[in-house]
Amino acid sequence: PALALTDVCNLYGLVKFYKAAQGKGVKPIFGADLWVAEGDENYLVTVLAMNEKGYFNLIHVISQGFIEGQQLGKPIIQRAWLEAANEGLIVLLGKHSHIGALLLGSDSSLAIPALNHWLSVFPDRLYLELQRTSRADDEAFVHAAVDLATRCDCPVVATNDVRFLAPSEFEAHEVRVCISQGYVLGDPKRPRDYSPEQYLKTPEQMQELFSDIPEAIENTIEIAK
Repeated sequence: PALALTDVCNLYGLVKFYKAAQGKGVKPIFGADLWVAEGDENYLVTVLAMNEKGYFNLIHVISQGFIEGQQLGKPIIQRAWLEAANEGLIVLLGKHSHIGALLLGSDSSLAIPALNHWLSVFPDRLYLELQRTSRADDEAFVHAAVDLATRCDCPVVATNDVRFLAPSEFEAHEVRVCISQGYVLGDPKRPRDYSPEQYLKTPEQMQELFSDIPEAIENTIEIAK
């Protein structure tokens, strides 16, 4: 019934997305993937607007990143800014978040106090984001995140980090990535950041993929609500 679309540190496609979704009878969910500073490192956090207040708060935080937080041309969000403007926002923390780095790092016990802090700022509006796209550490993060979620009473949600519509479009996507990163497609040393699994799967495919964690699928409906 609904579809969320996020740009990186911006809302570039929001108007086109809104009009297209409304035209097809699909509920559009607005959001952005933000680079959030944690100490000396920056991590990806997905933020969705759940109401008008959240929408304006998200615009404010993104603008703050461009005006005050630019690092080498990239807008970086201080976590304090996001916490101060938390009203009306839903947060998803996945493998590329600070929590993900802690879970996959040498001392995963640090993830418990870190997640509890996020939960205190975003009560009932924070999810650990699970993905199974056949990329490195996907499954390790899923198992660690589910265990952490149980310990901290935090819900989980399944997403697919979609980058193209159909599996046949993967090679064209890789060409675009190579152009952006300055690599030749056949270079064996180039980064392999994406997989053929990052296409727009059907609800049935996602249900099968997470059949062992049904609540991760059910919570996509809760977020849509």
